[in-house]
This record gives sequence, C-alpha cells and structure tokens, in this order.
Amino acid sequence: MKRSELRKIIVGPMATVATPLDAEYKVDYGKMHDLTNWWIDNGLKTGNSVIKIAAAMGEGPQLRDTEWPHLLRTAVQAANGRVPIMCGIHYKDTIRAIEDIKIASDLGAVAVQLSAPIHNGPTEDDNLRFYEDVSKAIDIGILIYNTHAMAGGAISVDGFKKMVDFENVVAIKWSPPPADRPIPGKYEEIFELKDTFNIIDNCFGPVRCFKLGGHGYINHTVDIYPQHDIKLLDLLRKEKYEEAEHLWDSIEGPIGVFSAKVGGRSGGQARVKKGMMEVMGNSCGVSRPPSEPLLESEIDELREILRGFGWPVVN
Repeated sequence: MKRSELRKIIVGPMATVATPLDAEYKVDYGKMHDLTNWWIDNGLKTGNSVIKIAAAMGEGPQLRDTEWPHLLRTAVQAANGRVPIMCGIHYKDTIRAIEDIKIASDLGAVAVQLSAPIHNGPTEDDNLRFYEDVSKAIDIGILIYNTHAMAGGAISVDGFKKMVDFENVVAIKWSPPPADRPIPGKYEEIFELKDTFNIIDNCFGPVRCFKLGGHGYINHTVDIYPQHDIKLLDLLRKEKYEEAEHLWDSIEGPIGVFSAKVGGRSGGQARVKKGMMEVMGNSCGVSRPPSEPLLESEIDELREILRGFGWPVVN
C-alpha cells in the first residue's frame, strides 16, 4: 500500500489495546478475537481508528517472540479488513526489526509502530540510517515512535525532514523533547511536515494537534468505550475545538489523576487500562509480574470514576 493510501487510514484515536492474559499469565488468543470483534461492533473502523497490537500499553516488550505473531494474526483474522491493524516493534536493531516487520506484514499488519534501537546507544545519524534501511526493506507503513524519554530515542525535526523520501515512513507519534535534552524542540515545529507525514499527538493534546493540521492522537480510552473517542473525533473534524477540549479534559483529567496515584504503588503501562476493561465488563486479566494488579478498592474507585462519566459500567 502506498504512503498516500496509508495516510488515509492511519488516523484518529489510536487504539493501543491491552494483551489479554489468563490466570496463568498466558496469552488468551480467544479473548483477543472476541475483543477485536467487540471493538469493531462498537464503532472502530477504517477511517476513524487503528487497532495497535503489542505496543507499550499492549505490553509488547513483555511478550515472547512466540506470542506476539499469534496475537497479531488473531486480531487480523478477526478484523477481516474492517479496521487497520498495526503492530508494535520496539527497541530492536536494524536486522531484527526488518525480520520482525516482515513477519508482521505476512500476518496482515498494514503498518508497525517502530521505536529507535535505543539499546544500541544510537546517534541521530544512526537512527536515520535505521529508519531508511527498514523503509527500503519492507512493504508496509511505519509510524515512528519518537521516544525522546529514553537515551538515543529522540529524533529532531531536522532529522524528520531528512526522512521525506523514506517511502514507507507514513506517520510520526509526536511529543517534543524537553528544553534540557540534547535535541530540544517545540511542539509546533513538526507540523511543517504535516503534508508528508501524519502527525499523531502523544502529548495528550488532541485539540492542539488537530488545530495545527494533525491527524490522530494517543489516548487511554478508545478501546475501553469507543463511543467516547468517536464523538471526540467528530468534534475535532468539525473544528468544534472548545467542545472537544471540554470533553477531553472531563475524561482524561480524572483518569490521569487516578493513574498517577496507583502508579506510585506499582508500575506497568497496562494496569489502569486493564482495570477499566474489567469495570466495563471486558476483563482481559492482569499484567505479568513484577507489575501488581489493582486492589479491589482501586477497582471500586475506578468504577465510580467511569460511572461518573455516564459510561455503561458493570455493577
């Protein structure tokens, strides 16, 4: 699929879905099949979202190399072309990244979220060579995860400008590096490239992103209650920014406060997401150790938060 075609579908709220695990921490592929159908039945489709498998909030780095391909295949088969399926490929060297992306392509992924090979301690030039070599070797799209929070993961706006001819680089998951980082940058600068790459906000600021001509945003909610983010996307596309900002803040604010509080007891990017799934009646287990599951009291608190949103929680 050409970049122009991929740019039409790598849009909207990215559904970074949790990986279902059973009581023995084994991947529950049947649950993933059922959940994929549930997400689609509740409104996720081509043109308004992307289902992202095995990314960070999907606990991709914790999955075995024997697990993530089966998880991806399960979602692709369940989706049956009704919604784009993307796969997370994180922190791998050029050779292994290419090998894994070819597996993802063969299994039906339309694109991958690809992080820089941070464990190689790359310079920006190393990262440019990495993305160029990968782009030349594969036949699906790349969403670049600008992981500036990790040493060697940041790419400057000038660096992205050098990627305009990397044909399979389709989108940028964007948050600017802080001013004290070796490669600083301002949020607005990346939008110079909005006509070449889709800009996907990773600063929990979808309104700002869309005002500047962006195309999508990272969130905690579209796979929990799709109707919320479908409504938000409609407001953004209609340029009803004040209403969209109010809706976003009314949901993300309380979830953010809760996440910060429970994160002090145990880490794990999927803990709150899995708690919300349980509260909404789509339990997909807990995270693998050393992450601790939410306490019953925390689940009760989360249930009341979501009930306060007017969402159809399970009693």
